[in-house]
Amino acid sequence: MHELARVKVGSTNPIRVMGIINTSPESFYKKSIFTDKKIIGKTAKLMEEDGADFIDVGGMSTAPYLKTLVSEDQEVKRITNAINAIQKTSKLPISIDTCRAKVAEIALKLGAEIVNDVSGLKYDQNMVDILEKHNPSVIVCAFSSNPVRGNQVMQTKKLINQSVTLALKSGIPKNKIVVDPAIGFFRRKAQGVLFTKINSDWLKRDVLILKNLNQIKGGHPILVSVSRKSFVGELLDEADPEKRLYGSLAAETFAALNGADIIRTHNVKSTCDIVKIVENLKKYKKGL
Repeated sequence: MHELARVKVGSTNPIRVMGIINTSPESFYKKSIFTDKKIIGKTAKLMEEDGADFIDVGGMSTAPYLKTLVSEDQEVKRITNAINAIQKTSKLPISIDTCRAKVAEIALKLGAEIVNDVSGLKYDQNMVDILEKHNPSVIVCAFSSNPVRGNQVMQTKKLINQSVTLALKSGIPKNKIVVDPAIGFFRRKAQGVLFTKINSDWLKRDVLILKNLNQIKGGHPILVSVSRKSFVGELLDEADPEKRLYGSLAAETFAALNGADIIRTHNVKSTCDIVKIVENLKKYKKGL
């Protein structure tokens, strides 16, 4: 049985919801950015009341089309404030969204229980040492610092397997590893450093991935993060992330129907509603 922090995930368990709290003013969706401790605390409490199973905290935007690199010290300061604020109002497990070992370690010492690394443990060589020392739950994202060509489903599966191997080598049990196919992070070109270069159309790649989640997960629960992203913007022809709510919910529904075990979202209440509908429809289907 797989567990992410204290929550059972995957298999016959319900689809879980992870709420996003960004503390980075550089983030692409401005309404997900919280820097005031009181507001962070209130937001976390509301997410718990709305049905979230986890809260994912980020101190540096990883949007591949933005220049978002900030200093390690700045990232540490932001996530420290956020984790302290969340713990005062919510009992939900905290996930730290970082690819830096130092940031991950400080977050884990503060009480975070999950490391969510968009580089799949490949950006910072010290990350595996931190995992070995603290033994958290881990979310590994498909990522390569080298260009990726060929069948994108098979390549994504291959990259995820590389990261799962790194996690296992650091002593993380298989049942504490969740995988992420990196929707939005495979691009022909980007301004940020945390993207995987491909020579094909990124939108087609992401659609193909969402259609083949069950093939990609390889025995691990799979997390999907499409909320408000440019993936939704492209399909809607909508440049403003604030106007992508309904498109996000449609994409999340599609992911849930195609095998997503966890949905990471800015829109906790709405996403919890669609998850309930999907779960109930599955039950009715089985009962006929």
